[in-house]
Amino acid sequence: MLLPLRFVVALAGCALFSLPLAAEEKSGPLRAAVQPLVESNSLAGAVMLVANGEKVLDVETAGFADREARTPMPADALFWIASMSKAMTAASVMMLVDEGKVKLDDAVEKYLPEFKGQMVIAEQDAQHVLLKPPGHPITVREVLSHTSGLPFKSPFEFPTLDLLPLASAVRGYAGQPLVFEPGTKYQYSNEGINTAGRIVEAVGGMKFEEFLDRRLFGPLGMTDTTFWPTKEQQARLAKSYKGKADKSDLEVTGVGQLVLPLDDRHRGPMPAGGLFSTAQDVARFCQMLLNQGTLGGKRVLSEAAVKEMSSKQTGDQVKDNYGFGLSVGADGSYGHGGAYATDMKIDPAHGLVFVYLVQHAGWRDDLGKTGPGVFRKAALEAFGAK
Repeated sequence: MLLPLRFVVALAGCALFSLPLAAEEKSGPLRAAVQPLVESNSLAGAVMLVANGEKVLDVETAGFADREARTPMPADALFWIASMSKAMTAASVMMLVDEGKVKLDDAVEKYLPEFKGQMVIAEQDAQHVLLKPPGHPITVREVLSHTSGLPFKSPFEFPTLDLLPLASAVRGYAGQPLVFEPGTKYQYSNEGINTAGRIVEAVGGMKFEEFLDRRLFGPLGMTDTTFWPTKEQQARLAKSYKGKADKSDLEVTGVGQLVLPLDDRHRGPMPAGGLFSTAQDVARFCQMLLNQGTLGGKRVLSEAAVKEMSSKQTGDQVKDNYGFGLSVGADGSYGHGGAYATDMKIDPAHGLVFVYLVQHAGWRDDLGKTGPGVFRKAALEAFGAK
């Protein structure tokens, strides 16, 4: 029987990525650090993973995937990783840069002709908008670093962000004016990253999701990372929670930014925030970055590509430290969070990767927000010596 590529790669790498058995029952330093947040009803549940460039060092869980059913959080729980998708989209663009098919300082219109003639807002008040040509057309570098002038989202991406096919959504962005001169400011923009994903589709000659599967998820063995989780995967999806209005406790919520059901292929893939994944899959992606583009002897990105992604791209005049699909820390670490409080961080100084997955649309109190820091502190104390 022939097996799918992603399954074959996962089997081939099982020794490298094997996890401690019965991780959901293990009570180690990671769980001990975060469990008080569960007991105070500030956190429903979490999966915490720490790895170096070669192997997973520890994976522990705390709390519940479903508080009401008292279902313990399993180590292989699935999460909406939301904007953590941006880093994976940026990686796919950088593959084409490595191959010489895309140049970072080329105008987006070279690859997506619908952007030719795009204007920028010169003046605006309640009654009038004055448009002018921008100083230069937006570039690939700018859409990857949130400095293009494209807004966060367009009016037609309502009430959900995944209503349209990727090509249709991006064509709509091209018909809107930029909100500032390209390259002069930082403004977090789903439109920009979605546009980058569409460039991958146009230049790569296949659907964006197919490119990710073939070129990124397959080679890295990321078998649970998808825009459309299957019924089996949805059975492992951690419930989403938010704080009650009176902040007395947590209550169940949903992923309201996406169309339901989640396995409906009429939903558009959203490069800026549509992926679902597990701690193990996210760790494989992070390990590849930590290893300067390789994992298990397989090179996915060049060292130069990883350096571009993980270096500040927002210019000296902008205080925000952002690379390509990655926030960049002053200490040389880099990573990204997601709308429902998921988080990944690569720490080259300590040679470690930290993955913290939860599903919270809002917190009962500020204690819930401390989870990533509490987890990383415990992980560094346990595994920080290189």
